[in-house]
Amino acid sequence: MSVSYGAASVVVDANVELIPGTVTALIGPNGSGKSTLLRGICRLADTTGTVTLNGDDTSALSPRAFAKRLTILAQQRPTPGGLTVSDIVELGRHPHRKRFSRADAQSQRAVERAIRLTGLEALRDRPVTQLSGGQLQRVWLAACLAQETDVLLLDEPTTFLDLKHQMSLLDLIRDLADQHGLTIGVVLHDLEQAADIAHRVILVSEGRIVASGAPAEVMTGDRLTEIFGVRIDVLSMPQGGLAVRARRAGRGTPHQQHDAAEPVLLSA
Repeated sequence: MSVSYGAASVVVDANVELIPGTVTALIGPNGSGKSTLLRGICRLADTTGTVTLNGDDTSALSPRAFAKRLTILAQQRPTPGGLTVSDIVELGRHPHRKRFSRADAQSQRAVERAIRLTGLEALRDRPVTQLSGGQLQRVWLAACLAQETDVLLLDEPTTFLDLKHQMSLLDLIRDLADQHGLTIGVVLHDLEQAADIAHRVILVSEGRIVASGAPAEVMTGDRLTEIFGVRIDVLSMPQGGLAVRARRAGRGTPHQQHDAAEPVLLSA
């Protein structure tokens, strides 16, 4: 797939596979084409090439049929006034409803489940105009979950969230893949978060896919240093996972910094 805005090529010859039951993280510098790639998959940008969903060409699906199978949490969504948290979450059921029909029992269960998974029980009746940016982000995620699709795409979902809610959201994303079999693609700026939750990583630079595979295979220090233009060290942690550290010029390695901070023990 390729995506262009006017004469500018933003994504060039991207060949991407999102695997059921896994989290695939898209990483890369600002302006590298990560979000545009996600928008192309979702039919929110003009593309050349083919996008298939379980073998079906998505261009042949009606908007309603497509929305029953794939949803995206975009970076920004216009939030209408006069609605409560529950009202927004119920919007996720729109593709499943017939015109002028009322919510059925299945829709009510989907909405309740989405509110519970995102920890919004105490806010369900609050007007969305009274929410913080982080709370509103969770509300829109709940709307996506209420849509009950097999494919969930998220574009920088941790934006506006404090550290606690970032960790909670990332744990939920991983659980949705591991426990519920969802196919998840997520754009993340935090490299360590990407390494922590993703089964697979796609590294994008200047509109092209540089590497894809397991985090430890893709996220090497030399490769990340070249792509991001700043020295990046990648360390394998004893408990599993990767520690990703960028350092300024003239600084020592993480090990050297740690050694310098070790206390000196004196005994009499």
